[in-house]
Amino acid sequence: MRLLLIVLAFTTLVVNDVPQAFAADNGDAAEAASEEGEEEEDAKTIDETVEDLERMPGLFTLYRDSEDGSMMMEISADQLDKDYIYLGKSADGVVAAGHFRGAYRDQAVFQLRRYFDRIEFVERNTGFYFDPANALSRAARANISDAVLSVNEIVATDEEETRFLIKLDEVLLSESLHKVKPNSDPDRKGHEQFNLGKLDSKKTRYGTVSVYPENINIVVNYVFNNASPYVRGGQEVTDPRAVTIAFEHMFIEAPDNDYALRLDDARVGYFFDQVTDLTSHEITPYRDLINRWHLVKKDPAAEISEPVEPIVWWIENTTPVEYRDVIRRGVLAWNEAFEQAGFKNAIVVREQPDDAEWDAGDIRYNVLRWTSSPTPPFGGYGPSFSDPRTGQIIGADIMLENVYVSNRVRYSTVFGESHPALPVHSHDSHARWQLCSAGMNIAHGITMAKNALMAAGGTDADMSKMVEQGLYELALHEVGHTLGLNHNMRASQLHTPEDIHNPEKTQGILIGSVMDYGSVNLAPPGVEQGDYYSVRPGPYDVWAIQFGYSPELEGEARADHLARSTEPELAFGNDADDMRSAGRAIDPRVMIGDMSSDAIAYAEGRFALTRDLMADLNNKLAFEGESWARVRDAYLVLTREQRNKARVVSRYVGGVKIDRGVVGQPGSTQPYTPIAGDRQREAMAVLAENVFAADAFEVPAEVVAHLGMQRRGFNHFGMTEDPKVHDRALAIQKDVLDHLMHPNVLERLTDTQLYGNEYSVNEMLSDLTSAVFEDDLRDSVNSFRQNLQVEFTHRLLGVVGEGGSSEYDHISRAAALTQLERIETWMKQGARRGDASSVASRRYVLHLIEQGLDRA
Repeated sequence: MRLLLIVLAFTTLVVNDVPQAFAADNGDAAEAASEEGEEEEDAKTIDETVEDLERMPGLFTLYRDSEDGSMMMEISADQLDKDYIYLGKSADGVVAAGHFRGAYRDQAVFQLRRYFDRIEFVERNTGFYFDPANALSRAARANISDAVLSVNEIVATDEEETRFLIKLDEVLLSESLHKVKPNSDPDRKGHEQFNLGKLDSKKTRYGTVSVYPENINIVVNYVFNNASPYVRGGQEVTDPRAVTIAFEHMFIEAPDNDYALRLDDARVGYFFDQVTDLTSHEITPYRDLINRWHLVKKDPAAEISEPVEPIVWWIENTTPVEYRDVIRRGVLAWNEAFEQAGFKNAIVVREQPDDAEWDAGDIRYNVLRWTSSPTPPFGGYGPSFSDPRTGQIIGADIMLENVYVSNRVRYSTVFGESHPALPVHSHDSHARWQLCSAGMNIAHGITMAKNALMAAGGTDADMSKMVEQGLYELALHEVGHTLGLNHNMRASQLHTPEDIHNPEKTQGILIGSVMDYGSVNLAPPGVEQGDYYSVRPGPYDVWAIQFGYSPELEGEARADHLARSTEPELAFGNDADDMRSAGRAIDPRVMIGDMSSDAIAYAEGRFALTRDLMADLNNKLAFEGESWARVRDAYLVLTREQRNKARVVSRYVGGVKIDRGVVGQPGSTQPYTPIAGDRQREAMAVLAENVFAADAFEVPAEVVAHLGMQRRGFNHFGMTEDPKVHDRALAIQKDVLDHLMHPNVLERLTDTQLYGNEYSVNEMLSDLTSAVFEDDLRDSVNSFRQNLQVEFTHRLLGVVGEGGSSEYDHISRAAALTQLERIETWMKQGARRGDASSVASRRYVLHLIEQGLDRA
């Protein structure tokens, strides 16, 4: 009986799930027809459904319920199967969760497609190209998957079924279109990371809803709950149990014009939309579309013409009034480059009135915006967004952060717990979304220069010039991003170390490209100060703008233009090439924080400057009635500068110069040329004197005793006020050792001997060992060197392979063993030399070697 009931129940289920037409054929036609008629009478048209709702007409017409805030969206038949652009960006958030105002997150081409009683949001894959003349184009969609991100029931239509209404809540109050919560770092333990928790559907709601003729912007306040957070986050997090991320969804009408595609070339640095030609037989079937604005000459026959539509920038009314003129001039300075590309007044700058009825969300306005954040991840940020089908830039914003010009020193980036950290810098698959740290780099330079000028008795005019020039370069840099240019970290070798301080030589251009992260140009002791920062686009910038925007640059003209890439002032290398991180990349000329055609000599001058300033901080920076915080901040900034310049010098050891010229290009040599052996030895000598020497980080006792922290309630509760001078010094030394002893660097020293390197891994480690140990073998070892010698010994043991394992190649391991045996001999010979602390330190080093090599 039970079996029979189950079968009957299943039969009923199946029958009820059959379409009505089929059910009617089974004897229920009259009843089905009656039910269908009732449904038709009950069904409401769009106009009836929305008659009590607030109507917001625009690119898509939206309707909002004034009682519960729910939203609906109307779609017309001619909007189906048509390309639109989606842009997702952070409207406001918390830096700990990867969200901050203005951060661009997602860009895509999407379509709205109807499937029976549903509307689908479908993201199109635009990463591939098929030549229409090739038969393969008939299979263009094979094995290429579009993404169906959201499926939504059609709530109502008009009588002609040319208009469709869907519930927008189902699309936007979830993470269907964009994953707002960041993924966890798989290399870190969960309890060590800031975690948003789970999305709370009851708390999540709409923020601002803005409907414009060419775009719709909808901000959603996503609220995440985490009942038991382990990590609190920064001061901007009010309560880590309930964090709100304001995220903006933008639906944009795709351009429909005569925009001409322009393909990328590796010798010049543009952001691009990556496209692979699947019908090409080339070894590199790239058809990458550079990102640029649609500039068209009013007079095509004229050598220089105004554009039909210029690139207009608006200075947002949030911008401090005292900065506006400098920013305006910095932005307009790009017109110098555009004139050489054939355009006059290509860029126009206007100010947003305080009573303006438009806002930055309208894509018809490109806006320079200003914020002041408690934990800013940038000093400036210049993103743009493009049409992925063509590369045409269709909108941009620039965010400028007040910390850039304020006198704040960010302890989290300048000092940290014990290790001086880099400013935040990240990349994702879209190069245009890189988080630009140029502003923070300039902010450090400004703070460094302020301290230097104050210590040297600089005037208010000197200070104003330095800050103004820094703001000028920041505006140039960030606007450069919005013109399509990515970073050029190889541009700072334009002038000699002597000429760079001569304003008659530099003429407002210190580096080949304002897209570099150069160093503030502070003159060393005894040298007259020149310009601090660039205030004009460099020669590379002009050349790159010509490549992107000159209307005539096609065919042979393009080839001739790119052939100039071997000219020294047009050198290029972007973030993928730079050596800021230990073991990363290979060309030391592609580096941040360096300056001049002799970066090692320039760094030596900066080491001398920091020592000179450090010795007299108390007398120069202590002011009646103030705490000693100014002296402490100056110490942090100066030691960070030592770290930065030490990094620059260290990269020449094991370095390889890259030439990306094509085969047969005039001026091109070979793709890889090792740094000359004498140049590498010179770098090691500078490091020996300024990083590893016994007096490299000595600070006068009266300065150390006055590195007092400004007390603020209980802010230093649970931590020590001690400035940790030894930790600071060792952190900088470890930072250099991270590079010099990185597996990639040691192995490269051997690999490059096959094609010209004259500085072997054995010689380099021998020089390094001498730098760390030799100067005090016959005398006492000071506390800085004791720390360094123990650390270096641990590193050598790590290369050899404590416990029998090592990620290093065999040649490096053998070279490290030789140095350990050398140190072992020294420690035995000098076991009783010097004071008691030195004797103890040598015994400890000897113990480490004997234990590490199983010689106990």
